[in-house]
Amino acid sequence: MIPKEILKKVRQIQIRSSRLVNDVLAGEYVSVFKGRGMEFEGVREYQIGDDIRTIDWNVTARLGHPYIKIFAEERELTIMFLVDLSSSGKFGSVRQFKSEIATEVCALLALSAVRNNDKVGLILFTDKIEKFVPPKKGKTHVLRVIREVL
Repeated sequence: MIPKEILKKVRQIQIRSSRLVNDVLAGEYVSVFKGRGMEFEGVREYQIGDDIRTIDWNVTARLGHPYIKIFAEERELTIMFLVDLSSSGKFGSVRQFKSEIATEVCALLALSAVRNNDKVGLILFTDKIEKFVPPKKGKTHVLRVIREVL
């Protein structure tokens, strides 16, 4: 059973960070790699060596010389959070400890990652690995990661 104070803290972090995710980090990222992905990016003139399977026959017929379709390669990210649980995390200002800031940053980035359908994992460590949460997708998994950091 999860204590009520932890659930309350997770909910506060989720509300605060989801606002930031929607405002500041909004939008999907596009891979810089060009490839045979599903996301159509545009057309360009055919060059020797291009795959003839990518020729856009409609544009070629309209303009009189061959053009090929360009696609953005879709890539899935796996994001691992490494959080230091050593006693240095209890250091901070009057307002917040380093560990609380680390939790909020982790929550913000994890919720942003789940919005982009990426995998999120977690390693909590001191002088050794204390906890390993393997990367998975989904909001419930991200909430588990946030709870573990707390």
